Amino acid sequence: MTTTDVLISGGGTGGHVFPALALAEELVARGYPRDRIHFVGAARGLEATAVPAAGFSVDLLPGRGLARSMTPATIARNLRTTWDTAVACARAIAIVRRRRPRVVVGVGGYASVPAVLAARVWRIPTVVHEADAHPGLANRIAVRLGACAAVSLPGTALRGAVVTGNPIRPAIAAARRSPISPPMIAVVGGSLGARSVNRAALDLYERWRARTDVTIHHVTGTRDYEECCIRLEALRAPGDELRYSLVAFEEHMEAIYADATLVVSRAGGMTAELTAVGMPAVLVPLPGAPGDHQTANADALVASGAAVAIADRRLDAASLDAELSALLADPVRREAMAVAARRLGRPDATARFADLVEEAARDR
Repeated sequence: MTTTDVLISGGGTGGHVFPALALAEELVARGYPRDRIHFVGAARGLEATAVPAAGFSVDLLPGRGLARSMTPATIARNLRTTWDTAVACARAIAIVRRRRPRVVVGVGGYASVPAVLAARVWRIPTVVHEADAHPGLANRIAVRLGACAAVSLPGTALRGAVVTGNPIRPAIAAARRSPISPPMIAVVGGSLGARSVNRAALDLYERWRARTDVTIHHVTGTRDYEECCIRLEALRAPGDELRYSLVAFEEHMEAIYADATLVVSRAGGMTAELTAVGMPAVLVPLPGAPGDHQTANADALVASGAAVAIADRRLDAASLDAELSALLADPVRREAMAVAARRLGRPDATARFADLVEEAARDR
């Protein structure tokens, strides 16, 4: 039988995986051996590569979330997903039985549900973290099963939730903004990508190709990188002045946060990093996100004065140009946005979440 102190489950995207890794690193800093922290994730998720790269062990489960349409192809896919979910639950029960952790932590995402169910079967204390203003299905199920909930934002609808903020990686927490000149705009589509954001950013290249007073660093996400490279190459013309860099994935976001004047991004888990570093942002909430949680996240930042938002349906080069140009021309407004963002940020979020996890583990 393998002994594990903490089993961390869930993932899929960076918004789930990076807070989970931040928690794990905080626990290591508190004296937990790295080999006594174990992850359970999805084979299709970012955790399949990110967790081993961080030096932690991981078991990967089959499956994906259910699709929300009734086409024949979708029905067939959902039938396969249902079978994979049953297999994943059986594997999770075996993993938790073998490892007997003192506490199971769920960070949301597909693989969180089987591990939380397994913790219930073996009567192991469970803590979940909800990064978004509208809780996801996995965490709603976990709380109904008795899990203690930590949330990023006040008012999140989970029974008995403790507001901790959203854990962020130590390197991000330590980032200090010192924007370079000329101003750099970072366009970040997430770990997979955001097609509408990528398309609008590349269309903006056409409008700004002669500009020397601004640069763009575009993180496309792994899914769209090749397509974006082809498009950018087709757009480039002799005499272009705009400095426009394109990468699939950014390993050192702390450096981008330090250098950037503005960030353009979705409004998922990354909003916690934006507030922690005090980054003015243009947010484009993902349409159709479960519970429309990205709109709720963006609304919270906009209401505080930390960001502006563009609805995905009206996002194009013209709307992006209008918002970015107005902000670039107004340093006083940008500074006010940075101050407002920092007021929302919780730099001690990782420590507060780890406190909650350790408290649950002591009850074991």
